Amino acid sequence: MSDTTTTGFTLVRTFPATPEQIWSAWTNPDEIAQWFHPEGLSTPRDSVHMDLRVGGRYTYTMVNEADGDEYPTGGVYREVSPFERLVFTWDDPGSDPQGSPLITVTLTPTADGTELTFELRGAEGARGDDGIYDGWDSALNVLEGHLSKG
Repeated sequence: MSDTTTTGFTLVRTFPATPEQIWSAWTNPDEIAQWFHPEGLSTPRDSVHMDLRVGGRYTYTMVNEADGDEYPTGGVYREVSPFERLVFTWDDPGSDPQGSPLITVTLTPTADGTELTFELRGAEGARGDDGIYDGWDSALNVLEGHLSKG
């Protein structure tokens, strides 16, 4: 079972977008397919399934564009507070959500747009790990590109 209180990391970014725009990027399946993956991967729209409510499940599959490897991912929503906070487990689809890493996304309006705080607990990660930390850091880069198109 993961230790969801001591292991993990936090990423903080400010985007020139409203909390509503960022919320939509995290909760609209069409938008998730555009950015919910690190650079070099893609998320086919037909792989994104969401039941956006507390206790609802979500699944998506990331695909490595270079070799075609697939990474099915999913979890359960723990908190859904529109435009403010989204909390969900993150693991292989079908994993016991009790032992899965937990992600908390908090949106705070600022003078420059919206500060997004991404907190992952229950898995190790550090800059330069070429794994979970670097993957999410890269995915937030893709999110920034997605938001700039809107």
